[in-house]
Amino acid sequence: MGDHVGKRLGAATLVAALALMPGGALALDVRIDGIDGNVAENIRHYLDGLDPEQFSRARVEGEAQRRTREAMRVYGYYAPDIRLRLDERDPPRHVELAIDPGPRVTIERLSFRLAGDAREDPPFQEAIDAFPLAVGDPLVHAPYDHLRARLANLSLERGYFDWRFIDRRMEVRPFAESARLYLALDSGPRYRFGNVTLNGSHIEPERLRNMLTFAPGDPYLAGELARYNQRLGQTRWFGSITVRPRLLEGEALFRDADAASAEADGWWGELEASPPEVGTPTLTMAAVDAATAVGRRGPPEVPVDVTLTPADRHQFEVGVGFATDVGPRLRFSWDQPWINRYGHGLDHDLFISAPEQRFSGVYSMPLDDPLRDSYRFQYGFRHRDNQDTRSLEATLEGARRWEFENRWVQTIYVRSTFEDFAQGGDDEQVVIFYPGVSWSRTRTRNPTFPTWGDRQRIAFEVSDGAWGSDADFLRMTGETQWIRLLGDDMRLVTGMGIGAIETDDFSKIPPSLRFFAGGDRSVRGYGYESLSPRNEEGKLTGGQQLLTASVELQRRLTGDWWGAAFVDAGDAFEEWGPDDLNTGAGLGVRWISPVGPIRFDIAHPLDDEDNAWRIHFAIGPEF
Repeated sequence: MGDHVGKRLGAATLVAALALMPGGALALDVRIDGIDGNVAENIRHYLDGLDPEQFSRARVEGEAQRRTREAMRVYGYYAPDIRLRLDERDPPRHVELAIDPGPRVTIERLSFRLAGDAREDPPFQEAIDAFPLAVGDPLVHAPYDHLRARLANLSLERGYFDWRFIDRRMEVRPFAESARLYLALDSGPRYRFGNVTLNGSHIEPERLRNMLTFAPGDPYLAGELARYNQRLGQTRWFGSITVRPRLLEGEALFRDADAASAEADGWWGELEASPPEVGTPTLTMAAVDAATAVGRRGPPEVPVDVTLTPADRHQFEVGVGFATDVGPRLRFSWDQPWINRYGHGLDHDLFISAPEQRFSGVYSMPLDDPLRDSYRFQYGFRHRDNQDTRSLEATLEGARRWEFENRWVQTIYVRSTFEDFAQGGDDEQVVIFYPGVSWSRTRTRNPTFPTWGDRQRIAFEVSDGAWGSDADFLRMTGETQWIRLLGDDMRLVTGMGIGAIETDDFSKIPPSLRFFAGGDRSVRGYGYESLSPRNEEGKLTGGQQLLTASVELQRRLTGDWWGAAFVDAGDAFEEWGPDDLNTGAGLGVRWISPVGPIRFDIAHPLDDEDNAWRIHFAIGPEF
């Protein structure tokens, strides 16, 4: 009995404590009879904030009546019969509403009009045409409010800075069970882009002007300012970027815009009308503006101010990680996003792991359109000691890069490589000069953990003794990868890779150009670059051809955690048309961490029963 009393006393103490805590008041429990659906839900929403402890019993009853009527009006019920009963407690905790909604107001007239330049601007008429109600439909306030907000936002987005509503009325006649909706927008003239002023830039102004997504005299679009801001950010030249129109009365303009947005949430424009009376004619603001606009030369312009600060000239980054394929790894980068007023940049990168160490640098020379056209000069040193591969490599490369409107990137390059290597039974030193061309494209939404994206790349390279190379070959590589979100909680990741080398003397082809498969970005379940043809001694030789494919299905487990099931297949081989491909399958977990996606996989090689399960762990997005 003592335990029972103690439990009751503890519960009573908890309730009392909750009642005394700020915000701990209990809301009314509502029961509604006579109406359901969206109207009933709206009534509950309106009553949710009613705290019976703050009012007398009579005031609670009156406030509940008032809020219920308000909630029903926005759905066209203006004459409901509401019978309300509160429970006997003081303060009351429960209310029962017996509602006879009565007649519902229907739309008798719709009058939506455009004046000014917006009459010839399709998005405005499209917004009006998309209004979901018609004459004879029951009145619902929300679509009218949404249309008003949409027209106001379009006016600001598309450069109608003198916009105003010259008529905005919702006349409701409960006695006639009808409503008339009026909305008239006078947009005024459409502004055009004026001159662009650059402030604080350390880069040649002409380079920045070549990146403009609009020209002075073009019709104003707020989205173009955002695009230009984004393009400037992609150069990595600037620490901060501000792109905004210069409006003489900007504060008043944006205050009006905020008010229009706030008003769209309510029904302030509603008028419960009596039979109309004849008014006295007045001079409208539209007429005044028309008179003052006489003699204006052309459409008004809005100048654009661009304020910039330079990015840090030297940027350093250190990364420490671990992958089952290569073990612990260390990366150090030193980036110089700009080294002169032309925007030239220089990046250095050092990577160290057990099987591979490399140091490389890239000098970039942007041209007139810095994001699309550039020259790039690259150097690199690499040492590899992995399974049957021993290699010391030095590379120089010069490249010309173009990016087209469809986002495909074309790169033409000339590369020279010295490589001292031992691969399988081949032990050579070669110097190779080979030009190449590649086309690539990467598209993503939400790059950290793409919900949609794809990547394609194809490249051709050729080497010939005619220009001093020690090896003759034609080499082709290609890859594609796709990511698609299926519903809200399913994600498909699939891809394929191919490669081929045509040569008369494969022994002269260095390991950096031969093909290997296996690893966490190839055929999981097999070791890193462990799949390739072998010689008579069982040593890996690398392949002349490559084919890999992968299918992975992911499902959200909870929040930022996803589960994955996958199947990979592929191999490197000597001739096309292999009898079969090595296949691995497994399960994994994905976590979208603050530092990027973390992938953990357990995979089993289906074609090697003696090989145990392999664990693959990596950090970073798929591409």
